[in-house]
Amino acid sequence: MQGALLRLRRATGLPVAFGGLVEAGGRRVRITELSGTETAALSSLAVGSGNGLGGRAVARARPCAVSDYAASRRISHEYDVPVAAEGLHSILAVPVVVRRQVRGVLYGALRSAQPLGDRTLSAAVEAARDVEQALVVAEEARGLLGVVARDAAGNAGRDGTAVREARADRERVREAHTALRTLAPRITDPALRAELLRACALLTGEPAAAPDAPAPREVDVLACAASGATNAEIAARLALAPETVKSYLRSAMRKLGAHTRGEAVAAARRAGVLP
Repeated sequence: MQGALLRLRRATGLPVAFGGLVEAGGRRVRITELSGTETAALSSLAVGSGNGLGGRAVARARPCAVSDYAASRRISHEYDVPVAAEGLHSILAVPVVVRRQVRGVLYGALRSAQPLGDRTLSAAVEAARDVEQALVVAEEARGLLGVVARDAAGNAGRDGTAVREARADRERVREAHTALRTLAPRITDPALRAELLRACALLTGEPAAAPDAPAPREVDVLACAASGATNAEIAARLALAPETVKSYLRSAMRKLGAHTRGEAVAAARRAGVLP
């Protein structure tokens, strides 16, 4: 959230940005992150769904903006006091939506009353998409680690049904690992990308990196190949040229001592590069 607020300010030139996530129960957004503010008036403010500008954005699940907050007739005015204390006038609010559910709100604001253009609103929407992506990745990682934990805890004394369930869990881990490796290159936040790759490493047992181990991009290609994707499908997923995919595969096969992509996937799993 804090990184998204900083990017929002840089991209739009807005001096103030703030935001927060929906609390348990989905009825209120708690403002927890502030950037460029001069007071603590907005800190920990609870915004109810439908109330004020942010609450309107939550209720409608779409961006909202006003050029003069205090004078606007389009919103309710439960939060005029903290907004005035911070000296804000023009404000936009963009919902963070994950799987059709509003999970938070990003705000950007000016200390003067003037219209906020489409370019500013588009930049705010992009910042919200960053937060959405981070939430999706965090949820995927938690789910994956939960599967791994269940698999590890039940390895001893399994009956036939439990063994089949363990195999199914392992396949889900592999599918999710492929999805996360595919997603990682598209994440612009370096810290978030590194966190995701660390989660992927946990799924593969955190192998020690050998000097001739496949490079990260080669692992991305191998992960897609392991799911049965063709070169063209891998290229589309990873935004690569088909020839680049072939090059990565050849390099990975050479490092793993494999002659086919199937052998490369098997060798990568034995080496702990893939789950």
